[in-house]
Amino acid sequence: MEKLRRRIKEAENALKTLREILREPYSVIVRDATIQRFEYTFEIFWKLVKEYLYTHEGIRCNSPKSCFREASSVGALSEEQTITCLEMTDDRNLTSHTYVEEVAESIYKRTRDYCELMDAVFMYIRKGDAEK
Repeated sequence: MEKLRRRIKEAENALKTLREILREPYSVIVRDATIQRFEYTFEIFWKLVKEYLYTHEGIRCNSPKSCFREASSVGALSEEQTITCLEMTDDRNLTSHTYVEEVAESIYKRTRDYCELMDAVFMYIRKGDAEK
């Protein structure tokens, strides 16, 4: 339980920094900073989902995609959210190629939607943890 609470706090802080950068007017520097914040927020987010599944469902998963599929199977993610999480994972894997302008722009444009999704799942997990 303690590890999950730590993950919740880490996710809360990471999501806050991502929301902050998303409020900034566009520039290449803001785009690149947004992608960097997306990278670490994603890493914290999927590990939060992993810990939630283990703590509350007894499910072990070891990769982002397997965790998102398991979260869907227990009703923590809708089908639409699961699809978006899988796409988000693919985008996270592409972030090492942000030197390609089109890739960077494409990921940047989807980051706001990803942030909203991570916020919604975060709230679900935090609420579920508080109730147990």
